[in-house]
Amino acid sequence: MTNRLTLFFTAPGQVEVREQPLADPPPGQALVRTLLSAISPGTEALIYRGLFPPDLPLDENISALSGGFSYPLKYGYSAVGQVEKIGSGVERSWLGRIVFAFNPHESHFCAPIDTLHPLPPGITSEQAVFLPNLETAVNFVMDGRPLIGERLLVFGQGIVGLLTTALLSRFPLGRLVTLDRFPLRRKTSLELGAHASLDPGIPDLHREARTLLGGEADLCYELSGAPAALDAAIALAGYDGRVIVGSWYGQKRAELDLGGHFHRSRIRLVSSQVSTIAPELIGRWDKARRFALAWELLQAVQPERLITRTFSIQAAAQAYQLLDQHPEQAIQLVFTYP
Repeated sequence: MTNRLTLFFTAPGQVEVREQPLADPPPGQALVRTLLSAISPGTEALIYRGLFPPDLPLDENISALSGGFSYPLKYGYSAVGQVEKIGSGVERSWLGRIVFAFNPHESHFCAPIDTLHPLPPGITSEQAVFLPNLETAVNFVMDGRPLIGERLLVFGQGIVGLLTTALLSRFPLGRLVTLDRFPLRRKTSLELGAHASLDPGIPDLHREARTLLGGEADLCYELSGAPAALDAAIALAGYDGRVIVGSWYGQKRAELDLGGHFHRSRIRLVSSQVSTIAPELIGRWDKARRFALAWELLQAVQPERLITRTFSIQAAAQAYQLLDQHPEQAIQLVFTYP
């Protein structure tokens, strides 16, 4: 029997860390002691604020996230830890391995062996906690299919937006322009390869964006989580332009102008979500292949430089207060465990 610390969202603006007993691993499973877990800033900010749709399952593709969005709720899907115990039927070689798991924020957990992913050689724990968000960025790039010389806009430079920018900057694009409200994120965006980065609140944003792009956008990504940004993305897309919508708005609603430019310009809106592969790619791609690619890209992107602050799991309330009240200071927050 092991005692574990588990983070629970208990009400809007409230979290608790509870100590609970955890039984030894059953057959086919392992007990993992968590070393690090990464906060997903966009999704977890919505949960913290109570802006989630209550009738939506947490994630039907992650067994550790069963049930629906309702308080009290434990969440998180990016944990790195060390295997401490194994159940019957599990090879002893698993003992001591450092593994990644799609698991909520808690100090210890039991999981089936086939859901644990040993870190490849050369990958650090600090890199591995970025794996889910980097896989999401890979999915966005695959769904957008940027072409050589195209002009791109990326709305939102939170962690997923920055990782998407880092991947897009590796393409021979014509221009890559990003937008975010916060100076720290715009500065980081330029360091990751954007040609320019704008504050979306500036006067005459559309004219300034077109000037920096050298024309209308061929491809826009809406990754800000702000519904108003989707309307701006549509307005800045050129004829037959693509707008990839990667944001999850929760209960927020988007008011869109679809009467003029959108209607006559054949603009395409594409929903992109990492839990599936685009239907036109499934003849050659599956989730395992995309996941393997995300592992390979971790060393190239070096996302650990995007960790803004680390918090002990016992100080989780401070982490979410920072995320809620001062998002301009937070790119990636990471929990450590005793």
